[in-house]
Amino acid sequence: MERPDFFELKNGSKVKLPFSQTEYQNRLNKLRTTISKNNLDMIILTSMHNIAYYTGFIYCSFGRPYGCIITEKKIVTISANIDASQPWRRSFCDNVIYTDWKKDNFLKAIVSIIGKDEPPKNIGIENDHVTIETKEKLTSLFNFSKFKDVSKDLMKLRIIKSKEEIEIIRSGAKIADIGAEEIVKHIKVGASELEIAMTGRDKMELEIAKKYPEAEYMDTWVWFQSGINTDGAHNPKTSRKLVSGDILSLNTFPMISGYYTALERTLFLNNVDEASLKAWEANIKVHKRGLELIKPGVKCSEICHELNDIFAQLGYLQYRTFGYGHSFGILSHFYGREMGLELREDIDTILQPNMVISMEPMIMIPEGKPGSGGYREHDMMIVNDNGAENITKFPIGPENNIIKN
Repeated sequence: MERPDFFELKNGSKVKLPFSQTEYQNRLNKLRTTISKNNLDMIILTSMHNIAYYTGFIYCSFGRPYGCIITEKKIVTISANIDASQPWRRSFCDNVIYTDWKKDNFLKAIVSIIGKDEPPKNIGIENDHVTIETKEKLTSLFNFSKFKDVSKDLMKLRIIKSKEEIEIIRSGAKIADIGAEEIVKHIKVGASELEIAMTGRDKMELEIAKKYPEAEYMDTWVWFQSGINTDGAHNPKTSRKLVSGDILSLNTFPMISGYYTALERTLFLNNVDEASLKAWEANIKVHKRGLELIKPGVKCSEICHELNDIFAQLGYLQYRTFGYGHSFGILSHFYGREMGLELREDIDTILQPNMVISMEPMIMIPEGKPGSGGYREHDMMIVNDNGAENITKFPIGPENNIIKN
C-alpha cells in the first residue's frame, strides 16, 4: 500500500470560531492589501500567533512545522497528520495535511497548494519566527524566488484591535479578576504556591467554558509567588509554603481561544513591615500615574521617561526590572509579543484608539536589603478617543491586599 505524502480530510463539520466570518475576512482583506503593496505573490505564515489570527487554528507543534499559505485567491493551512481533521474544523479556511513518513512532506504540501505552473517570484515570510533550517529549505525549493520579511507589517496590522477582539479581551479581563478573587480565598499560612495557584486556574477555566462553550481550553495559567520567588515576574509557581509576613505576587492569565489577558497584584500575608510598605506604595504611585498617562497621541517612550523620573525621586529607579507595559492580543505576549507596542524607552510608537496595553511597573529589591522582594501591579487599558478605559477591576494596595489568615 502506498501512503500519501499529503492529503485533505474534512472529518466532521466546521465548528463555531471565536470570531465571525466577517471578522476573519476583514483581516484577510487587509493582509492581501499588504501582499499587493509589497508586490508579493504569496505569504507563508509559520508562527502560531499569525496562523491563529488569520484562520482561527491554534497549532501544537511538538517539533513539526506548521504553515498557512495566503495568495490573492487562496488561504490554506498546512498541518501534521497527528492532528487529523481538527485544523480544518477549527479554521476559517481549507487545510492540507502532510504525513510523517517521508522527509520534507511539509514542503511538498506547500507546492501542492500553489501549483507548479506559475512559481511565485516574491514570497513573504516571518523572519522573526521562521527557523534557519526551514528558511534554507524554502530557499532551496523556491530557488527562483525572492523572499521578503513581512513580520513587522503583520504586527502593525494586529496592534489595532477590532470591536470583536476588544469584546473577547474585556471578557478575559473579567475572568482574570474572578480568578484573583478565588485565589485570595485560599491564601493562608502553610498553604503552598502550587495549591493556591491551582484554585485560580481551575476557576478561570470553568468561567471560560461558561462564557465560550464551543471554545478549546488551553494555556490558562496562574503564577502565584511568595517570598524570594517574587523577585522575577515570570518565575513559575513552586511548592514553597507561605509564612506570616510574606510578600506575595498574584498573577492570573486566562487564555480564551488564543487571546491572553492578565492581572497582577502585590499582597502581603497578615502584616507588612515599614520598609516593604514604603516600596509597595512607591510602586503603586508610579502605577497610578502611568494609568493617567495612557491616552491617544502619546509616545510610549514619553510615558517611560515620566515614570522613571517619579521612581528616581522616590529612590527606587535602580530597582526597576523591565518595561512598563505591552500590547495585548492574539497569544500575546506568551507566544506572539507585539514588540512595536511596548512602554519602553526605546519604543516611540504613538498610542492610538483601539490599542490595548498594560500598565505594569515592577521594582525588585534584593534579599538582605530593607523591603526585599518583587513589587508589581498590572492593569489592562483600552485606548479610546479621549483617553483610556481600565478594564481591570481587582482592588489594589495595602488597604485591600494585606490578607489576614
